[in-house]
Amino acid sequence: MPVTAKRSTPPLSRYAALASYPDLARSLGADPRALMRASGLDPSGVAMQDRWVPASAVNDLLERTAQAAERDDLGLRLAELRRLSHLGPLSLVLREEPDVRSALRLLVRNERMYNEALHTRLSIADGIATIRVELELEKPAPVGQAIDFAVGVVHAILRDLIGGGWSPLSVSFGHPPHLHRETPRRMFGGSLRYDADFSGITLYERDLDRPTTTADPQFRAYTRRIVGAVDEQAAPESTERIRELVDMLLPTGRCSADQVARSIGVDRRTVHRRLAAEGTTFTQVVDDARAALAQHLVAGRRYTFTEIASILAFSSPSNFSRWFRGRFGSTPRAWRMAATVGG
Repeated sequence: MPVTAKRSTPPLSRYAALASYPDLARSLGADPRALMRASGLDPSGVAMQDRWVPASAVNDLLERTAQAAERDDLGLRLAELRRLSHLGPLSLVLREEPDVRSALRLLVRNERMYNEALHTRLSIADGIATIRVELELEKPAPVGQAIDFAVGVVHAILRDLIGGGWSPLSVSFGHPPHLHRETPRRMFGGSLRYDADFSGITLYERDLDRPTTTADPQFRAYTRRIVGAVDEQAAPESTERIRELVDMLLPTGRCSADQVARSIGVDRRTVHRRLAAEGTTFTQVVDDARAALAQHLVAGRRYTFTEIASILAFSSPSNFSRWFRGRFGSTPRAWRMAATVGG
């Protein structure tokens, strides 16, 4: 699941994420080399796209640059300059997937090939597909620009795969509206939602079944061979569905193994057995889903901590606070302050 309590090493990101950053920063009147050094990054490293650096440093750079340039649309502007090729070898395989659904699932399964801090989740309900984008750093920090960047990149990839005439049902951000509205309007049209419960994209499920505009069936077998590092071992469909249901049921207060089992037409023992086969438990899946949602809600200011405790199905705010501190090593209040003004 997307969030873990602690990592033995900080998550890393490929320098390819910053491929167009220097030119963009200069065009906005900022000094890219000075800003990169201030964030602990080597300015010459941009030329080495496959080099790995701390994801927190990349995140810090985006926030610093947005402040220096006074452009709260920096992450979106950077996403506009991204190309599918910046994903490295994975881009070759994505282009040759026969439909959008299989390409998107491949992207989600292998996102750690280019950014270990990024977590993208796809869930489907009632004919609507939701793509949620989250960021897991080793300590709380403002992540608005990095999230905007990730949402913009996913949107661009979908447009590449589906075709230029496609548009989503909505694009959501967990923060207030951009001051520079022209960029999100240009990128996404009028389908914008701010102060949302998640950051990401919603689209019709039928869009996932569209054939990709880039696929060449004869070339697909070749790309699969030359990119052997790409992991094609997807989780069983039923296990993915268990996680999707936990995500959806958690805020309703009805997230139990029995409820999930009924929803997929099996008994609770089958649910436990399928999760055990992946080395996890239902309790762990629920706890991870809580952690992912808690990070997002606590970092924002839309809900009080009492309301968040209720959304996450804790019996009291104090129980939520104890759980949060045990999970993240910080109180909810301290995490919110650090995520708002920097740690």
